[in-house]
Amino acid sequence: MKKSLTILITGATAGIGRHTALHLARAGHRVFATGRKPAALAALATEAAGTKLETLELDVTSAASIDAAREEIANRTKGNGLDVLVNNAGYGLMGPLEEITDQDLRAQYDTNVFGLVAMLRAFVPQMRARGFGRIINVSSMGGRMTFPFMGAYNSTKYAVESLSDALRMELAPFGVSVSLIEPGAIKSDFADRATATTRPLAGSPYAPILANSDKMKKQFEATEVGPECVSRAIEKAATARRPRARYVAPGRTILALLMMRLLPTSWTDALLRLAVGLTRRKLALGEGAHPALG
Repeated sequence: MKKSLTILITGATAGIGRHTALHLARAGHRVFATGRKPAALAALATEAAGTKLETLELDVTSAASIDAAREEIANRTKGNGLDVLVNNAGYGLMGPLEEITDQDLRAQYDTNVFGLVAMLRAFVPQMRARGFGRIINVSSMGGRMTFPFMGAYNSTKYAVESLSDALRMELAPFGVSVSLIEPGAIKSDFADRATATTRPLAGSPYAPILANSDKMKKQFEATEVGPECVSRAIEKAATARRPRARYVAPGRTILALLMMRLLPTSWTDALLRLAVGLTRRKLALGEGAHPALG
């Protein structure tokens, strides 16, 4: 394993991506931190002064933007390309599935799924030809268990899990490894953006619960931990001699996943409904809360 790696991180202007970019750059790696917001990228570059962090505008939903980034990285690396691609860009969409518009659902998949695949198509061929590379896909504990009102977001992470499993087997003969990072509740802007989508539609049968979006957010934030654990997991996946297929962060999240796996489905359904307030009584009384886990 090389001491210093060339790493690209998508969605590096906030949250997990930003912290990971700084963490890896301070560890001595050359990091291409990418995102859509020039001002946020400039601020990141200032904070990373003295490291080998470089910023690059990139929109994973734009083929032209991805092509331009690939050419720019080829120029900056003198044709060597990337050692590690960290697919982190993504966001959460919350709400009852029947009330989520086709436009919003497609936008969720464009970023969380199709954007990830587009990045793979852009950068994997050179890794395969060279016989070495690392793909690190940031999923979620929500890619292994589904929460009420999180079906749209969770389904994208289930897709990321399956795509990664297939890629891990397909790329292994070419020396390219694929690892999944599965964060639990992490301090970031995830809750802000996710709960912003929970405003109830007029006449919605879920209105008594969705109206409590501030309470949902507070419950989410009460379980959050810092992004350090995720940054360390990504570093392990990038540098380990034999990277694991999955890294769960923080470790305590494993207990929740194990519980969901061992308990009967009817039990876990009931527990999650109660936690959210999906009961006839609470819906009628206008009570409810949401333990949104990202």
